[in-house]
Amino acid sequence: MKRSFRFFPKASIGTYLIAMAVAVALPIFALVALLLGQLEDNQRSILKRETAQDATALARSIDRQLQDMATTLRLLSTSPELEHDDFASFHQRTETAMRADTLYVLAADATGQLLLNTRVDYGTPLGKTANFSSVESVMKSGRIEASDVFVGRTSGEWVYNVAMPVKIGRVAALIITQNAKDLARIVSTEGLPADWSAAVVDQSGHVVASAGATSLAFGKPFDPRILPSLVNSSGVYEDAEVMPHALLGYAQLPGWSWKAVIWGPVATAQASILTTWRFLIIGGIALMLVAILAAYAVARQVRGTIRAIAGMANRMGEGHIVAPIETSVIEANQVAVALSNASFDRSQTEDRLHFVQNELVHRTKNLLALAQAMMRQIARRTSSVEEFQAAVADRLDGLARSIQLLTSEQWAGASLRRVIDIHLDAFPQALQQIEISGTDFILKPEAVQNLGLTLHELATNSIKYGALSVPQGRVRLYWQGIQEDGHAEEMLRFVWEEKNGPPVTTPERTGFGTTVIKNHAAAAFSGTVTVDFRPGGLRWELTAPRRVLERG
Repeated sequence: MKRSFRFFPKASIGTYLIAMAVAVALPIFALVALLLGQLEDNQRSILKRETAQDATALARSIDRQLQDMATTLRLLSTSPELEHDDFASFHQRTETAMRADTLYVLAADATGQLLLNTRVDYGTPLGKTANFSSVESVMKSGRIEASDVFVGRTSGEWVYNVAMPVKIGRVAALIITQNAKDLARIVSTEGLPADWSAAVVDQSGHVVASAGATSLAFGKPFDPRILPSLVNSSGVYEDAEVMPHALLGYAQLPGWSWKAVIWGPVATAQASILTTWRFLIIGGIALMLVAILAAYAVARQVRGTIRAIAGMANRMGEGHIVAPIETSVIEANQVAVALSNASFDRSQTEDRLHFVQNELVHRTKNLLALAQAMMRQIARRTSSVEEFQAAVADRLDGLARSIQLLTSEQWAGASLRRVIDIHLDAFPQALQQIEISGTDFILKPEAVQNLGLTLHELATNSIKYGALSVPQGRVRLYWQGIQEDGHAEEMLRFVWEEKNGPPVTTPERTGFGTTVIKNHAAAAFSGTVTVDFRPGGLRWELTAPRRVLERG
């Protein structure tokens, strides 16, 4: 023990801290000499990784633009104007909606003949698309594709297309086109080292858009010595002969034929990094010395603060809402406030989860009850397993369409017209025979399911036995608000009226379809239903309070 005291003589805590700092600093200084020698190579590896990441980030930005255009094409493909060859209305609506985004819509038939082009007024004579090869490609592949950059025949500028194959009347392909210079606004060198450049290259190796110190012209071929080597989804290319003292990062756009590339001199990128690292090492040593000298003074205070915060965390882990503590350390106070807020948010989240679970159970029970009742009704009126299976599958398909629509609307209800369209789409051969009229409004979720089930049943019966079973048959579906005597509230009247179909007779027995369109509809909407089997065609009428159907 005495030898130990002699080896460590009596001294102040400051002396021992200084000695400890020196003992720690000496090996650090030795390491600095070694690290500075290796720093050049290490930073080059970091630069390669960051270059590939920057190229990937650029690819994602371009991918978002192309995905937005693809999403727009999918939405446009559902436009009712196309189904009725109403190109004038479709032209007016899409041209107005997409003008601010510098996007233009084209429609072409299978031969490449343009049917409309929102770059020009509707009715302007149009020729064939200037890039028919891309239209042929999407029709063969059956998926959405981005074309190579080319000079547009109408615009006279470098453009590119995103095309989608469709089969709507005469339309074989829907196309969204944009000038390459508008896409170039997305290609930014912000965040890249000075003197670096970025570009987007199409499948044939031509520049779609570029920016930076070495900005390339639209449509210019990218260096053919480099492109064959860019075979991975992303990576880095360097060649002392092709690109001396330079580095190139690239990334393939996922799902597209384009590539994003960035390149520039290594020296420019590494100069600032090396300087920063040297300052960090020197500053770290200085701060370490200061921290060692201050550690003893603040250790007791920090220890108490940490223990208090740990206590908050433990209580939070047990599920309690904790109040923030007040300490002399600002950052510790912020952590305490964050923990307190997190405990409160956690409690709220658990309450929301319980609510969602209960709501899910409620809706699931309702759907199962409806399905069970439907199958019991069908079972009473079918004579074979095959007939039962077919009937159940058809009704479940109608119910599934309503559920799919409600899910897309977050179970907040849906417009009446969308409910009608989604159920009548199940009978595409009869769409031209149905006339629909009435002011649209938003239905309650329950009304979406029940009205959808009723419409599906009416259409199914008409396809089998009624007006929709013959080419000359016609159906008129309309609704209107009415004010009946004795009713203070507004009522709605829905009418399904058939004509020009086979002769109609009153059925001898009541089937499941009649039960749905009459009894179920009347009960679901707290209204009255009349079914008139007139010789000229079936007439179904529902009168119900508006408040039962319309979402408030």
